This record gives sequence, structure tokens and C-alpha cells, in this order.
Amino acid sequence: MLRLRFAVILLGLTFATPSHAARCGGDFNTFVQNISAEAQAAGISPSVTSAALSGVQQDMAVLNFDRRQRGTFNKSFEYYVSTRVGAGRINTGRAMLQRHAALLSSIEAKFGVPRQILVAIWGLETDFGKGDMGRLPVFRVLATMAHDCRRSELFQNELLSALKIVQRGDLRLNDMIGAYAGEIGQTQFLPSSYIKYGVDFDGNGHVDLRHSVPDVLASTANLLHTSGFKMGAPYGEGSANFEAMREWNRATIYRKTIAYFADQLVGR
Repeated sequence: MLRLRFAVILLGLTFATPSHAARCGGDFNTFVQNISAEAQAAGISPSVTSAALSGVQQDMAVLNFDRRQRGTFNKSFEYYVSTRVGAGRINTGRAMLQRHAALLSSIEAKFGVPRQILVAIWGLETDFGKGDMGRLPVFRVLATMAHDCRRSELFQNELLSALKIVQRGDLRLNDMIGAYAGEIGQTQFLPSSYIKYGVDFDGNGHVDLRHSVPDVLASTANLLHTSGFKMGAPYGEGSANFEAMREWNRATIYRKTIAYFADQLVGR
């Protein structure tokens, strides 16, 4: 799932970019120094910038992975969904619906996103937080991608957003581990989405999308709600809710898989 979402991010998503981007390419260490200065000018403390970026190295494996992410969408829906939604995942998802029933009711009431959609996304992304949330240092990934000139401003924004996550105290530096585009947590938020949509639903003063199930599910609901998702309306292909899920993932095959999985969870 990380591979598909990564390809979609790079093919279609756009985010706000810094007004004065550091120059990409050239010497990597010089670039890191420049982006550190940009971060401090944007209000990131020198201590956070230094801790996150001091000694960071370029990761050629990340760039090589990126360059392989073309032609990913050539599988049929039937094949794709068969590899992602099996009996075991459905049964676990139904157990999650029961285990977190009170929490999900609260989230539905506040954000108007049905529980089965949230649990389906949670299951597809990281097997309900028990699977792979990514194993790469987020700052190494984002510095590498920001230095590369193809989407430098996009990833400079993601890098600044990741620094804000640490500065706010939402995650510790050693928790900033993610996937190949810097996605973080149990439902794989890009740092800019973490900042924009993250919700402190457990009330501890921090948005923790790695460890707090209430924060994870509420933040996912907030993203969909903000994108126009409406409770009680259809969410299959062709519906307004299906279109609202584009902010989560632009790939039709993935949104169809979310809808299919959600229906399986509630016995439709």
C-alpha cells in the first residue's frame, strides 16, 4: 500500500510551498545548510533544526525508488483488491470496529465520517497500526527529495512541516520514521497533512499519529470531513464522497478498495 500511495503522491498531489525555496541540486551539505536557514526564518528553533538535520545524508535508495514509480497502475481492480482485502484483514477490521466502538461513535458524531471507512483506511495502510509504518528516517528522506530538483519545493514544504511536528512536541525525533515520501504514522500522513489535519483527540496536548489510536482515527476523519465527505451518503465510485476521498488518495483503484473493504466490514 505504501508503494501505491507514494506513486500517487508524486503524480498528483500539490501542497503549499515555501515563498523562498532553497536552491536545489549542487552540494548536498550546502543545500542542508540553506534549508536549515529557511526553517529558522520560518520560526523553527535552531535546536530542533540542528538535531533533525545535523549530519543528515543523501539517500540514493530513496531517489532510485522514486524513479521506479512509473507505470504502477496497470493492475485490475479485481486483482488489486484480492491482494489487499482478505478474510483475515476483514475479520481483524470487524474486531477493531467492536473494540473501538465508543471512540468511533464519538468521531462519527464530530466529523461525520462513517467508522467503516476509517477502519478500512487504517487496515489498508498499516494493518491497524500493527504493520509497516515505514522504516526510513523522515528527515533523511525529505532532505534527499527536497535536494532533488524535480519536486524540490513540494518536498521542502514537507521538510519544514516535519520540523514543525517535532517543534510542537507531537513526536520525538526518534519517532520520525516513515515511508519513501516521508509519510508518518498509522494512516500514513504526509507531514504537511499532519500539520493541516492532525487532531489531538485523546486530549493530551499533542497530535500523535504513531501511538494514539484516537488521534489517528480522528485526524483521518478530519481530513475526509474537510474534503467534503458526508455522513449517510453513498461512497462508491461516482459518488460525491468517492470524489472527496481524492484528498486521501487520487488513485481510483485505491478508493474503490477503501469502499469495498468498508462494505465488507459492515456486511454489505
